[in-house]
Amino acid sequence: MPESPPPAAPEPAGSRPVRVPLILEDCVSVLSMALLALITFANVVVRYLTDSSFAWTEEFSIFLLIVVTMTASATAFVRSQHIRIEFLADAGPRNRQLLLARIATLCSVLFFSALAILSARMVYDEYTWGDTSPAIGVPTWWYSIWVPVLAIVITLRLIGMLHRLMRGRP
Repeated sequence: MPESPPPAAPEPAGSRPVRVPLILEDCVSVLSMALLALITFANVVVRYLTDSSFAWTEEFSIFLLIVVTMTASATAFVRSQHIRIEFLADAGPRNRQLLLARIATLCSVLFFSALAILSARMVYDEYTWGDTSPAIGVPTWWYSIWVPVLAIVITLRLIGMLHRLMRGRP
């Protein structure tokens, strides 16, 4: 009696192709983490050897943490690795799961759209008032401009997800 092929494994979440490759956000995340580790290590070594530290590392580290958080968030949404209550999101009939996914994605689109708008207003205020960073004296909008930019990136990723969900694809 011939053996039947094993049943096909379910497709892992987030494995569907997207138009803009996720490698872009992945590379920015990895580069930011590498820079963060490098400057933190350098600051620890300098502090250990000289009892002083680089003044700019804290400001730049905060900036890199924001970049890592935002770029990793964009890929986490697409790969379905974001925080959710799986007991509710993955239970029940497929129609219910799809409806909950649509609602959650729409709420996320609204949130990140609002974040983009409000943080852009903050950047405009920093630019208008000429705020500078305390340690190295550069304009603070140099750091904060990336919050609305990356919020727009996340919003666009979420709109793509919502488009796929509206067509009935996970």
